[in-house]
Amino acid sequence: MNRRTLLALLPGLAGCTPVVLPMGPPRAAPVLENESLVMADGARLPLRSWLPEEAPKTVVLGLHGFNEYARSFLADPAPLFTARGVALYGIDQRGFGAAPNRGYWAGHETLAADALTACVLLRARHPGVPLVLMGESMGGAVAMLAATGAQPLEADALVLLAPAIWGRNTMSGALRFALSLAAVTLPAAVLTGGVAGVVPTNNEASLIRWSRDQLILRQTRVDAALGLIDLMDAAVAAAPRLGADGKPALILYGGQDHLVPAAPTRAVLNTLNAAAPVTVGFYPGGYHQLLRDRGGNVVTEDVLAWLQAPYAALPSGARDAGIAWRAQAS
Repeated sequence: MNRRTLLALLPGLAGCTPVVLPMGPPRAAPVLENESLVMADGARLPLRSWLPEEAPKTVVLGLHGFNEYARSFLADPAPLFTARGVALYGIDQRGFGAAPNRGYWAGHETLAADALTACVLLRARHPGVPLVLMGESMGGAVAMLAATGAQPLEADALVLLAPAIWGRNTMSGALRFALSLAAVTLPAAVLTGGVAGVVPTNNEASLIRWSRDQLILRQTRVDAALGLIDLMDAAVAAAPRLGADGKPALILYGGQDHLVPAAPTRAVLNTLNAAAPVTVGFYPGGYHQLLRDRGGNVVTEDVLAWLQAPYAALPSGARDAGIAWRAQAS
């Protein structure tokens, strides 16, 4: 969500009390049941899967972006993953898709805790198989928190696609003031629409499917949008710890991404520990939804190659492009 989007959505709304619906107290051990993940508090998160014909060589768990859900994120690239023996899973995170409390923000601590639990359950389903946590946009920020918190992440690697790392510290003073005002006057108001000309992908077929998908949220509570910004702040703070556990991470970003701005993204990436095993890939023509773009197969092939050799160059040359892009002045 860029600056113009946020400013365009704030005026003319009536306020009421903010609502956040985090996980409740534990009732039972989490389980994987009937293609759902049942969390300790009883919340049932839909688990969507795309599986290879043979036993998987790698398992990937995907975390979708804001207002989306697992299928909208993963259905397009899934055939390439399964053709290479990769099992692809995705959960509808709380407040999104068919998960509980649709439209309400669960809090970034809860979202990260759910991701940690999902990895534990999938590890148990596929013992001995490499497990990778892959997040797009909001899901990328959630994955960053899951990978850098106090609880060890039961995954062997991390893939972040256009992670939502635009924190308040790089927003303009006017935007920060508008957000602070909204937090106390407009938290439960409903936002609709976006900004003309700002699209998440150049894939028209994907945009058409997105526009017809009833599980995509098209109205957003202000308190949910503010929760997203809190999540981005937390991810920005977590960035220097990424890779501290020695597990490799791949971060990919597109030059046509108008939802997560380039300068704040570059600034956060330049706070990464230089010794951490993190690869940054840059696609000059890539939009926000990199795996769904018209050139998304190139990105998917890079991800698949990286899964096999996380310290090698990416086939498309995106790693070298990423090095040059990060060196640019913001």
